[in-house]
Amino acid sequence: MIIIKSMSGITAQEAADRLGVRLATLYSYVSRGALRSWREPGSRLSRFDPSEIEELARRGKPRRSTVPLALDLVVHSRLTEIADQDLRYRGASALELAESTSFEEVAVWLWAAQRTNGRPWWAAPQLQLPEVGTARDRLRLAVVLLSADDPLRADLSLPGVVERGQRMISAMAAAAGPTAGQAPASIAGQLWAGLAALPPTAEGVRALNAALVLLADHELAASTVAARVAASARADPYSVVLAGMGAMAGSLHGGAPRRARELLEDAVEVGPRVSLARFAEAYGHLPGFGHPLYPGGDPRARVLLRLTERAAPGSALCAQAGAVISAARETARVEPNVDLALALLTAVARMPPDAPEAIFTVARTAGWLAHALEEYGEPPLRFRARAVVRP
Repeated sequence: MIIIKSMSGITAQEAADRLGVRLATLYSYVSRGALRSWREPGSRLSRFDPSEIEELARRGKPRRSTVPLALDLVVHSRLTEIADQDLRYRGASALELAESTSFEEVAVWLWAAQRTNGRPWWAAPQLQLPEVGTARDRLRLAVVLLSADDPLRADLSLPGVVERGQRMISAMAAAAGPTAGQAPASIAGQLWAGLAALPPTAEGVRALNAALVLLADHELAASTVAARVAASARADPYSVVLAGMGAMAGSLHGGAPRRARELLEDAVEVGPRVSLARFAEAYGHLPGFGHPLYPGGDPRARVLLRLTERAAPGSALCAQAGAVISAARETARVEPNVDLALALLTAVARMPPDAPEAIFTVARTAGWLAHALEEYGEPPLRFRARAVVRP
């Protein structure tokens, strides 16, 4: 005779209420292996272990990863929250900040939780950069040269990191491309002057500033994890940024907007549906579409697409992008993400193909340093993982 021992537990509704989710979401956690459930003998109702529910509530809602067998890394942070189809920096909606606040002010908000008085800090240090091929290399070289010339680079205090962050971002924006004439009045203006073939307009620079704000941080993306690991080992701010840039260089991270731009350009030649089919077959997904953290569509894309269309009214490229988005919705039921929006903005401004990655890197430097500052306040070397030897 088999004896089934009854286990005390809570009901599905109680578990869902504790996690603040719907029952359908709760059962999706079970199907994905994030939770266990069982049924009492003679009952058709599922029960859940309250300790598992409490642990999941503490860690946060599990998310579907685009990476098979993704590692479940949980880091407590006060910086960025992705929830309810919104992105918030220290509690402030990044979507609203993108339309009302300069990137410089948002960077200081991420670093120090302070609203600045608008004091400019974008005057770039004078660097003699050799001729190198890509914007990525120029940005990296600018950080290396600044580090080599800074005897106080190991200063990990808040004022020290903020000062070095301002110097790095200013130098990187200047290194992205040469400018002529009067010095631009902002990081967005500097990037437009150095990268765009079209003269700057107020709406164009505003859209580029919004892109910088929207890309400044995105919780624990791959490059941010790399930056936090470096900070955990008490790497200086320059080394933290270089660690982030190393991960950003991957084609699935910083290179993603470039693929999205290639899709848009291909669609001009062969039409949206043919282009979508080509890229889906080549990459196994549609570059610039879908995001696992935004099941209802990437809200950053909506903001940036709207500002780009406002900056280029009647643009044939914007119309073509709209056709691609409509075709993707019809054929694959996916929404555009911020990679596609950034790709469109750089194409409308006639920037070079590597411009999206340069803009992305300058923007995310603000987030990397914010996470570094947070990590400097934690016990050092806490990211020591363990490896299991496979048979």
